[in-house]
Amino acid sequence: MQVNYKYASPSKCVKADDKTTLGFSPDLSRDEKVSFLGKLKHPLIFRDAMLMLRDIVISDMSKKTKERPEYFLWLNEEIERRVKEHKEYVPHIREALKNKIASYDNVLTKQNKQINELLTIQKKLQSEINKYDAWNDYYKIERDFWKFIKDRDYNLWFVLDPVITVHKDQVSFEAFSIDESTYGCLSVKMDEFELLQEPKLGTTNIDFSAKLEKEMQRFRSYTDVTLSVDPEGFTIDNDIVPEYIEKKIDLPETWIKGFNQVSSAAALDGIELELTPSDMYDICAFLRKHKEKKSPRYMKWILEPKKRIQIVFEPFGTVITLNAVYNGSQKREEKIWGRRRWLVAEKLIPLSKMFYVRFLGFGMPQFIRADMGTMQMTVGFSSWSANDWVKGTAFNIMAGFTGNGNYKDVYKLLKKERCLSMDDIFNSMSDAKKDKVKAGIGMLFRRGEGYFDVVNNKVRFRQLCNVPLPEELYEVTQIEKDVQKYSKLTFDNMKVKYTHQKEFIFSTTYSEGRWMPENNTEIVIDQDGQIVKLSCSCNTFKRGARNISEPCAHILALYVASFKLLKLKDLEYDKEYKINDIMEMLL
Repeated sequence: MQVNYKYASPSKCVKADDKTTLGFSPDLSRDEKVSFLGKLKHPLIFRDAMLMLRDIVISDMSKKTKERPEYFLWLNEEIERRVKEHKEYVPHIREALKNKIASYDNVLTKQNKQINELLTIQKKLQSEINKYDAWNDYYKIERDFWKFIKDRDYNLWFVLDPVITVHKDQVSFEAFSIDESTYGCLSVKMDEFELLQEPKLGTTNIDFSAKLEKEMQRFRSYTDVTLSVDPEGFTIDNDIVPEYIEKKIDLPETWIKGFNQVSSAAALDGIELELTPSDMYDICAFLRKHKEKKSPRYMKWILEPKKRIQIVFEPFGTVITLNAVYNGSQKREEKIWGRRRWLVAEKLIPLSKMFYVRFLGFGMPQFIRADMGTMQMTVGFSSWSANDWVKGTAFNIMAGFTGNGNYKDVYKLLKKERCLSMDDIFNSMSDAKKDKVKAGIGMLFRRGEGYFDVVNNKVRFRQLCNVPLPEELYEVTQIEKDVQKYSKLTFDNMKVKYTHQKEFIFSTTYSEGRWMPENNTEIVIDQDGQIVKLSCSCNTFKRGARNISEPCAHILALYVASFKLLKLKDLEYDKEYKINDIMEMLL
């Protein structure tokens, strides 16, 4: 998707005595002209939080592949240049040097006393010849090329400028990592600012350059810092007219769709653990000191009710015991892959009062929230490093955000109110069915016009891009259509069993047609609403990872239907209930 950004000037820090204005230039191509001016009460916390956000957007845990075609193209050009230089200059120099060597050789035969001295001269002359050898520094050329590739990849994050939104109650900054497996959102409450003018609400991209990041590193405790988002740009001398900067960006589809999937995943239920800064330090310290070289590469969280949390780090087999106590009612284990991404939280350990970790289940994303008082940093990790937020699991389907619903009504409401909880939205649209309203919220996320605030559990209005998204980026997908089709068949043969482990086993059979084999689908869900185990006999599920990271439409349809039945009570252990029995109990 081609997007054009226009900034009045580069973002910069303008200093005067001990006062610093951190000026972000907003995108002028947007309809809403966002502006903000407020003095920070805790500039050092804001500095480290923004630097952590920068670490997120430049992080890349994906496997690096050498770009051989590009390398050989560059190498061929270098060879041609050196061959041309060799033909033009080297023959004459080489001939002259050889004549000198020959003359000195004749002298050597006559004057044995000068042999050592003449040999030294010969070596020096030979080294001069080697300087014109086209392949003498081949390996240095190759190293320089890969350094060029590394530097180029390192700066790719500047293309995807962070998104800033000014709300009534806070200012938020959102960004994705290069590999699109990590999402970061910094929320700064209005209480953190001494407002110097009335804010103008809205969303914009901000020009956040490397130079600005280095200026932020110079913030000190004695520096007064004012955060400014000014559409007119920033210059050191007010008599100078700002030079407009225009960027033409080809936004990846996965970057746009990823924002939708993050919000959908954040809206799912899960278990939340409360960790102290020392607990997070122990985790990061182990990861920093130990680099795994073989599989398995996961950390297993052992959660036992009323006991301290334990983490097993594989493949080392090392167990660390945290100070945090698990207050849940059921023993469980959570395996986390892509654990080295957790190191982005290091900067905030000394600044945070508490860390909150939310698990959504096996093969599902995780969220870490750092509580810094008036500032909250939320980090979302996909299932593992190689799996971005778009691949595999359709979180919007699992959250019930399918179809268009009453999107237009939801859009009008959120644009007016800017921030509402799910219940507030349902109550404001009491005339519409709850499923329709939920689908409308999902379409708002999908169009990039809202996001789910994990900190406050609210839906916030936010326009991701300065132009409407193409329809192919938010249209109803084939898997959603399949889920809707199978949802109508789910209750035909659905069965429920409640085990002594306090887990629900939901199963059903889907018939594709007269000549097609039946698909047997089963999901095991614990009392916290998390998926423990699943299976399906269809070929789509068997070809994938065979877990929730790549579910089929049958599993998603059964999950959506079964989630509504998790509040069933008075079920006998290990007794199988058919759908008719369940309906009688509900009635």
